[in-house]
This record gives sequence, C-alpha cells and structure tokens, in this order.
Amino acid sequence: MAKIHEVTALLEQLAPLRYQESYDNAGLQTGDANAEVTGVLVTLDCTEDVLEEAIENGCNLVVAHHPVIFKGLKQLTGRSYVERTIIKAIQNNIAIYASHTNLDNVLNGVNTKIADKLGLQQQRILVNKPNTLMQLVTFVPAEHTEEVLAALHAAGAGNIGEYSECSFSVTGTGRFTPSEQANPTIGGANMPEQVQEDRLELLFPAVLQGKIMAALKQAHPYEEVAHYLYNLENQNQEVGIGMIGELERELTEQEFLAYLKEKMGLQGLRYTSIGSKKVKRVAVCGGAGSFLIKDALRQGADALVTGDVKYHEFFDAEGKLMIADIGHYESEVYTKEIFYDAISKSFTNFAVLISQVNTNPVRYTF
Repeated sequence: MAKIHEVTALLEQLAPLRYQESYDNAGLQTGDANAEVTGVLVTLDCTEDVLEEAIENGCNLVVAHHPVIFKGLKQLTGRSYVERTIIKAIQNNIAIYASHTNLDNVLNGVNTKIADKLGLQQQRILVNKPNTLMQLVTFVPAEHTEEVLAALHAAGAGNIGEYSECSFSVTGTGRFTPSEQANPTIGGANMPEQVQEDRLELLFPAVLQGKIMAALKQAHPYEEVAHYLYNLENQNQEVGIGMIGELERELTEQEFLAYLKEKMGLQGLRYTSIGSKKVKRVAVCGGAGSFLIKDALRQGADALVTGDVKYHEFFDAEGKLMIADIGHYESEVYTKEIFYDAISKSFTNFAVLISQVNTNPVRYTF
C-alpha cells in the first residue's frame, strides 16, 4: 500500500510548495504522513460534508485546492466550520492536504485547466514569476563532460521552455595541488597538476537545487567538486500566474459570453461590455484575479476571465477589455480534475474519487 507522504510527494512534483505565495498555507494540514492510504477524495474545498463523504467511501486522505486552515487557529472548540472540520478529520484519522497558490503558479495547473476548457491556443503564462531559476557553473575533466551533463540533465537541469538538455561549455586549463590528506582522481600529493577541463553552465528551477547538486557530486570524478551557484532574476517561463491564449476564431461579445457559459458550466456571470469589439485573445485566472487586469491589457487581451472582481475594479477595463467575473467557485471547481488525473495515473492500489459535494457557499436567483 502507498503511504500518504508518497501521494503528497507526487502533488509537490506537480506544484512545489516553494511556489506558494507568502500568505498561503498549502501542504499537509492534518494527519500522519506515514499512514497507509485507504482512498483519496479530491475536492475544491474541505468542509464537514466533504469529510462525511470521505468517511462513507473509506477515504483517509482529502486533497483540496483551498486550505481549510488558512489563518492561525488559537483553539479547537468547534465554534466555526474550520474548527469543526479539523476536529472531525482528527477524530476519523483523515489527512487533509491542500495545493493552493502553488497550483495557481505552475504550468499545467489551475489556469491551464481553464484555458483548456475554453480551447485557447498558443497558451502561455500571463505573468511569469521571477527569482525561481538558478544557474550552475562547474568544471569537469573533458573526458567526463558527457557523463556529468547526462546526470545533470536527468536531474532536471538545462530545460528552457520547449528546449531540453541546454548547456554552455568552454574549454580551459584547471590547476590544483592535492594535500597529503587528499585522494585525487588525477595526480598525487603535493604535486601541482594541470588538467584540460570544460566549464559547464546550466539553468535549473531553484526547487531542484538539492537534486541537481546530488547528481553533480555523484557523477563528477573529482573528490572536491568546484562549482558556483547563482540565483537569477530571469523570469521562469513555466512558473507564474494566469494564462493567456487565443480562441480558434473571433467571437462577438454575445457569442463569447454564450461560449463562456457553455464551456465553464455557468448559471450567470458579471462582465464589462466592449461594444462592437471582437474577442480573440483571452486571459484567465482562477479565483480572485482582478490584480491582473493591467497585465491583461498590456498583453493585448480582449477579455479577462476570473472571479471575485470588485465594483470599482470593473472601471479599470477602460472599455478596452471585457472583464468576465464567473465566480470564484466556478473558476476553480475543475481543479478536482487535476488532482484526480495526477493521482489516479500514478497509484492503482486505492480508489481516487472526485467529491460530489457542491461546496459553493454562493447561491443564485434570476
């Protein structure tokens, strides 16, 4: 049987916790990480009703997008739905795991799911996240270069957008003198040595630093591995918030609204009118994405699909951008499919279920 920490490790490969925002609280919120998994229930929100569903189906792990513990708790007395949910989870030995803004900030996460639902083509991240890339520089005897590069590439170094196994090298002369206590691969104690070496440079996601360095030290022939690590301000093409892409064809305002309602399963939505302007380029952001209005405008979007837009924020469209507020729940409910696909494809010895509980606290009347 798989253990809970194996499932959460998979989810953290998909959406590393390092990519969550500073205010967030993603990760394992309750439960024993070493417990065996009896079943997984995936949901947008973890509520008391969702836990009842988990109990009825023999699931001891609930994977949610929204953390049930978001702000600090000073007591557990059952006075709020958060406290009651945590108490019920502990009483029934149910682990709760949340993948929140870290899943918002990765390619193939929340916003890619929306873009796919809308059939957007030429998708790319709307606002890339800086300070998530590093550069490794190391020096390798020329005859060992290919072996070391292969190990670094296997560990995840050298991927840039649609290109893999990227590196730069230049050949020079390495000089060193081993001490009496050294165990050199080349040369002997107290003997100055010169070796033809390749200087290798590779980029990698900062979250892989430990894995990259372990691969380097294992593959490198030297006892002491000379290297530099640099934090980069370069924007990471695979990490960031929002997505932008293009519809297959231009749509009028009313055609796009009807299309949006159909594809996202909406009862209704709020929007700003763009008059006779057609909709072709569409930006999306699950949850509350009004902070991306200016970015959507800068990138020439005709529409921004998101949730939780405040009254005065609609004015920021300046008549140039359709802001379509489809609701927080409605923009993120399909996150359950991301969890389901990832877990069910990797684990076959327990059931993975999609919650049937509608956790949306908002009701509509027309």
